[in-house]
Amino acid sequence: MTAYTDSVEAPDLAPAKGQAVTLLAPVADDMRAMDAVIRTRLRSDVVLVNQVAEYIIGAGGKRLRPALLLLIAGALDHRGPHRLALAAVVEFIHTATLLHDDVVDESDLRRGRQTANALFGNAASVLVGDFLYSRSFQMMVDVGSLPVMRTLADATNVIAEGEVLQLLNIHDPDVDEERYMQVIRFKTAKLFEASARLAAILAGCTEDEQEPWAEFGRRIGTAFQLVDDVLDYSGVTSEIGKNVGDDLREGKPTLPLIYLLKRGSVAQRNLVRDTVIDSSHADLAGIQAAIDTSGALDYTRALAEREAAAARAVAERLPESPYKRSLLELCSFAIHREF
Repeated sequence: MTAYTDSVEAPDLAPAKGQAVTLLAPVADDMRAMDAVIRTRLRSDVVLVNQVAEYIIGAGGKRLRPALLLLIAGALDHRGPHRLALAAVVEFIHTATLLHDDVVDESDLRRGRQTANALFGNAASVLVGDFLYSRSFQMMVDVGSLPVMRTLADATNVIAEGEVLQLLNIHDPDVDEERYMQVIRFKTAKLFEASARLAAILAGCTEDEQEPWAEFGRRIGTAFQLVDDVLDYSGVTSEIGKNVGDDLREGKPTLPLIYLLKRGSVAQRNLVRDTVIDSSHADLAGIQAAIDTSGALDYTRALAEREAAAARAVAERLPESPYKRSLLELCSFAIHREF
């Protein structure tokens, strides 16, 4: 296990060109090996399971959660084979949540193409999501580590709670920032946190030594979700891989809307409140104009920058290595990405 150094440099969150690819360079071989594990463990005697699982996994995505596990494992000098299996487990759990999310949200576009539920139906998507969850637990049992199983079991339970919390928030214009941030910590940041903690567990870290890495994952996951909130109102559909304004259409009061509800003009607050309550006729153009002029996106992005800076402070304590540089690039990519 690699020890920390004492030096902490000042945060530098400026983006670098092509970060999405370059930050994964140190684990490129590991990611390919993980893909092989995924393909092998996806196989089922049930044809429809193979079809739906292959479709959603084959859609790609950034795969940042397993990449985070592999980068931290590398930074902590761990090269054991279990890191590949657990990286695949993390991706399976994430994919299962996407399958279920798209059914709950009635989404028809993800990662730039039809969602699995739009193509195969809701029942198939839910059941294949269940298959991925159960396959994940089979794989984590094979690792034979109680701390690993506890981390992943706790994470999946918290994620499920986050899904329910989000469901309770839909069409509720009285959701405040604290309630919304709790959803982010449960639904999105928890799997980032678990991925980072798993790497530290594999590297032989004590529980106290695991905590900074759990915080790193939690902070990065929170930053990613906050930037997703920004992109939902400022992104381009072809780049972000989903329809711009989806959160509003689904009646989800994300942070830009919560900001507007608190600090907008009376007319803007009434417009947002009415739209959140009944999003069937959402005035996306009107909401977009209000968000653009209110400072809501700047506020949301500033919170994301604060989270990324806190994560960066953890990574700065590592000795120099390609893995450390990628973890620092990840802190920058988290807030400057456009997809």
